[in-house]
Amino acid sequence: MAYTLNVNGRTMTADVEPDKPLLWVLRENLGVLGPKFGCGLAQCGACTVHIDGRPVRSCVTRVDSVGAAKVLTIEAMENDPVGRKVQAAWSEIDVAQCGYCQAGQIMSATALIKSKPKPTDADINTAMSGNICRCATYTRIRQAIKSASGQKDA
Repeated sequence: MAYTLNVNGRTMTADVEPDKPLLWVLRENLGVLGPKFGCGLAQCGACTVHIDGRPVRSCVTRVDSVGAAKVLTIEAMENDPVGRKVQAAWSEIDVAQCGYCQAGQIMSATALIKSKPKPTDADINTAMSGNICRCATYTRIRQAIKSASGQKDA
């Protein structure tokens, strides 16, 4: 079945089965490679994208559930004012080591700052709890979120 999706502000069409996960539609059918496969169970966050501004795990989101919603991936964050701040803070603080989880981390952090412009440590813990960093750069992730939201690191 053909699905027309709004991905990063572009209309894209994929002829796929309705239960195909959005992650695989993005990667295999549409060539959008930023979201990564990590676990396939919505536990690690590497596949995080925004659907109408909400961070979701694309590995468990069926393509037929997306409808006319706007899908944003890490590729679109350079065009988003908050996303740009988050990416700049990530680079400035040198958050990434292996980098595999970073697209999902940045997507979750951007959604957090959009919903809570000055997140507390508790807000950060809650929002980022679904994103696993195998390199354990959690301290730098927290620093980058604080920096991107204009706060001094506590």
